[in-house]
Amino acid sequence: MELKKSIHWNSFILSLVRIAIGWHFLYEGISKLVAENWTSYNYLMNTSGFLSGFYHWLAGSEGLLKIIDLLNIYGLLLIGLALFIGWFVRYAATAGVLLLTMYYFAYPPFGTSLTTFASTEGSLYIVNRIFIEAVVLLLIVFSKNLGYGIDNLITVIKKNKKSDSKKDEPSEPSLNSRREALKNLATIPVLGVVGFGALQNHKNQGIDVMSGATIQIKQAALGELKGKLPQGKIGGHSISRLVAGGNLIGGWAHARDLIYVSSLFKAYNTEKKVYETLMLAEQCGINTINIGFPSNPLLTKYKKLFGSKIKVISQVAPNMENGDIYEQMNQAIDYGADILQVQGNWCDWLVRDNKMDVIEKMLSRIREQGYTAGLASHTVDALIACEEQGIIPDYYMKTMHHDQYWSAHPMENRVPFEVDGTNYLDHNKFHNNIFCLFPDKTIEFVNRATVPVMGFKVLAAGAITPEDGFRWAFENGADFICVGMLDFQLVNNVNTSLDILNDLNKRKRDWFA
Repeated sequence: MELKKSIHWNSFILSLVRIAIGWHFLYEGISKLVAENWTSYNYLMNTSGFLSGFYHWLAGSEGLLKIIDLLNIYGLLLIGLALFIGWFVRYAATAGVLLLTMYYFAYPPFGTSLTTFASTEGSLYIVNRIFIEAVVLLLIVFSKNLGYGIDNLITVIKKNKKSDSKKDEPSEPSLNSRREALKNLATIPVLGVVGFGALQNHKNQGIDVMSGATIQIKQAALGELKGKLPQGKIGGHSISRLVAGGNLIGGWAHARDLIYVSSLFKAYNTEKKVYETLMLAEQCGINTINIGFPSNPLLTKYKKLFGSKIKVISQVAPNMENGDIYEQMNQAIDYGADILQVQGNWCDWLVRDNKMDVIEKMLSRIREQGYTAGLASHTVDALIACEEQGIIPDYYMKTMHHDQYWSAHPMENRVPFEVDGTNYLDHNKFHNNIFCLFPDKTIEFVNRATVPVMGFKVLAAGAITPEDGFRWAFENGADFICVGMLDFQLVNNVNTSLDILNDLNKRKRDWFA
C-alpha cells in the first residue's frame, strides 16, 4: 500500500513539472504564432557568443530563415502540447532539450570568471533558466515514470487487455480503471481552460510583453546595416564618426525634472547588458566610447575579458580639494584609457572662476605622457576664452544642438555657464533641458576651429530626433558626434549616420579629422 502511494505521488509531482514546462513551450509557441510577422532574424543576427557565426549563417538565407521560423513556432507548439497532455513524452522531451540547447548557446551566459555577468534574475553565470529547464527535460527522457497522461493511459489499457485475455470470461471495467483514465486525461480540460484564458487575454490586452518570444522593440539587426561607418583621425587614433557616449552606461541621464530616469537606466544597463551593448556597438563599426571617469573600471574589465579593441576616451577632472589636478589623469592612464579629455563641466567652472592655468597644465601633462589631449565644454564662452589665451587642445568636444524644440529654455533667460545646473532651482536660469545655450555662437566657433571637433548632446538629451540632431551637428562642422545609445538603438543610429554622411551638401567646414 505504501509503495502504491509513493508511486502515485512521484507520478503526480512529475506530471506537475512536465505540465509546467509544457505550458511554457506552448505559450511561447502561441505568442510567436499570433505575433504579426514574427521572425527569428533579429534574435539570430544579434547573437554574440562563440557560435555567433553559425547563427548569423542561419539567418543569412531567406529560405533557410523561413524554415527556422516554422520550426521554432510549430516545434514549440508540438513539444508544449505533447508535454502538457503526456503524449509521446520521451520524444517531446528530447526535442525540447535540443531546442533549448540551441537557445542556450545563442546567448551563452558565461565568460572567464564568476563576476563576468551581473546576477540578474534568470541570467546567472552558466546556470540560467534555459539550462535548468533543459536538465529537467533530460531527466524526463531517461525516467521510467513519465507521470500521468495519454502515454500512461495507453500503458494501463494495454495491461488491462493482457490481464483480461488471461481470464475465461470478459468482465466490466473496474472502478480503478475509470479512475486511472480520469487521472491521465485530466490535463485535457485543464489545457482547454488555461488556453481559453490566454486567448481571451490576448484579445483584450494584446500579446503578453513579458513573453521572451514577443518583446517587440523596433530594433534593427546587424544584417540591416547599410554599410561601414567611416572614420577620422584624432592624433594617432582612427575613430568612427559616430562615437558611443558613456552617460547611459554610467547611469547618468538628463531628464528635466523626472528624477527617477537615472535609476531606470541603471536598472536596465546591468553589467551583462553593458557588455552586450559594447559588443554590438563594435560589430556595428563603432570603435570608440567616451566615458565619465567612474566608468573606467568597467571598460577595463570588458576589454580584458573579451579582448576588445574599443578605444576609450576618458574624461578627467582636477581634484581641487586635495590640490592634485593630475589624480584622475594618472588613474585613467593606469586603467588603460587611450585618450584623455578635460571634463566639460570642469572646463566651464575653471574658466568661469578664472583658473584657466589649471586647464593649460592638465593639457600639457596629458601630452607629456604621450596621450592625445581633448578639451570639452558645455558653454562655448569657455572655449572662446581658452582660445584667446592660446590654450588649444588636440581636439574640442562641444555640445552641439539647435534650440528648435518645445522644451528649450527661452533665449532671454539663458546665461553663460548656467548649463552646469548651479542655479537649477531658479526657474528662470536653468531647466536641465538645453546644453548648447547659444547655437549660433557655437557654429561660429566650430567653423573657425583648426583642430577636430566632436559634438555631443546632439539630441539635447532626447528632445531631438537622431535624423535631425545628427544632420545639424555634421552640417555645422562636427567631425565626430558622441551619442549615448541603448543596445536596441545602435544599428538604426549607425544607419542614420551613414545616410547623413553621404548627403552633406550644406556642410561648409573642411574635415579636420
